[in-house]
Amino acid sequence: MCHHGMCSHACGGINRRDLLLAAGGSVVGGFLLRAATAAEAAMLAQPETPNDWPDVSVVFLRPKEKYWLGWPGTSWENKAHDGFVAKCKQQIEKFGKELKVRVAFEPEPLHGDEAVDAFVKKLQQTRPKGVIVIPLHMVEWGRVNKIAGAGVPTIIYAWLGTCFTGHIQTLAKRPGVYLASTSDFELGPVRFGMKMVRTAFDVRRSRVAIIAGNATKDEVLEPVGLQIRRLPRTRFTETLKTVGATPEVMAIVEEYQKTAKKIVEPTREDLINAARAYVTALKILKEENCQGISMDCLGAVMDRKMPTPPCLAWARLLDAGIPAICEAVVEGAIGHMVCCRLLDKPGFMQDPVPDTVRNTFIGAHCVAPTKLHGFDKPSEPFILRSHSESDIGVSVQVLWKEGQEVTIMQFVGPGKMILGRGKVLRNLETPPAGGCRTSVELAIDGPADVRDTKGFHQLFIYGDHVRDFEAYGQMYGIATEHI
Repeated sequence: MCHHGMCSHACGGINRRDLLLAAGGSVVGGFLLRAATAAEAAMLAQPETPNDWPDVSVVFLRPKEKYWLGWPGTSWENKAHDGFVAKCKQQIEKFGKELKVRVAFEPEPLHGDEAVDAFVKKLQQTRPKGVIVIPLHMVEWGRVNKIAGAGVPTIIYAWLGTCFTGHIQTLAKRPGVYLASTSDFELGPVRFGMKMVRTAFDVRRSRVAIIAGNATKDEVLEPVGLQIRRLPRTRFTETLKTVGATPEVMAIVEEYQKTAKKIVEPTREDLINAARAYVTALKILKEENCQGISMDCLGAVMDRKMPTPPCLAWARLLDAGIPAICEAVVEGAIGHMVCCRLLDKPGFMQDPVPDTVRNTFIGAHCVAPTKLHGFDKPSEPFILRSHSESDIGVSVQVLWKEGQEVTIMQFVGPGKMILGRGKVLRNLETPPAGGCRTSVELAIDGPADVRDTKGFHQLFIYGDHVRDFEAYGQMYGIATEHI
């Protein structure tokens, strides 16, 4: 997770308080609004108290008396039990503070069916956002199953010594359950389970402005619960007219001139307009109480309603941890929101092209974040280019690290994800290639014939996170399938 920082001065015409408000009056649930550079602002944490955090109950299960034989074993019971339980509590309390999750431990381990039945009834009455179950003996799996059936998202820490394959085969695949059978005694999987709880809570409280067409209306996308605020396309173009070349805008221009590896097509005027578009986006986010933004950018450019596509503005927002999505793509909004909240890093939404000669997978777009390793990590090198299709404005050509493992993820509607794995082979230049400016070629883990890949506008994400997304989908009712 990120560490809290302070905003040093105004950003793009918006002061520290306004920047907080730009994410809706508060930066949702432990999610940190990051400005793109430390000079603009470091990080801003949500102003919330522990009473606002999602709550998780924690319960241990064990035989009432000291036992004889059976895993984890009498030796473990005699020598390790007390220290293990104490460490579990300490780690979970620490994770709760880091992730902003309220933790409530049952006072004593539960013994037997009667105690577990009473606990299940309590869960069904209080409805915490999650429950963590830690069995301390192999005989407890029937009772673990009872708790998992309570209808509360369930995290089960099946540490080495408490289960065989048969104990968990069915339960590990049960909807609403994240079961980690593991030798990780630092409880890393428990932390990830708590992170999923926090993510689901944050996504459900988040709203994305979709700027397209003429209507203003609200909707909620279930089962993820993301809120959509639809706004007329004129909202962006009219707001842009109110943003001038302020000192803050010019500071953004100077920053990109210094940090870009090189600048090819854009003029200084192009950079000024791109920085104005960034400030425009922040103003709309503030005014509409939204935590993400997307618009019909190609339509506005085609109709010559704005001097630059918002490619640089969107890339900068993504680097700050604010989902910014091309082309008013609702599924992209869901994917970016879940990616940013769950992984603390942005994704790259792209147009997919199969290379049928090399049997590889190419993704290209003119909006690409640079903070691919994480919001608090160094940027990948980038070149400032024009928007390829119009040859106006500013886009960011990000140079991806060759050999880097990549996850491919796309929401197909709010209830299904397409997932795959890849490895970066090379970056492609435009020209000689046509298409968008950031253009990345991957070797992928299937299908065997790249022509059979599914989806469009998938996210490319640094790192292997397929199992993370599968776990999130299983926990929260989102189907997954291979690309």
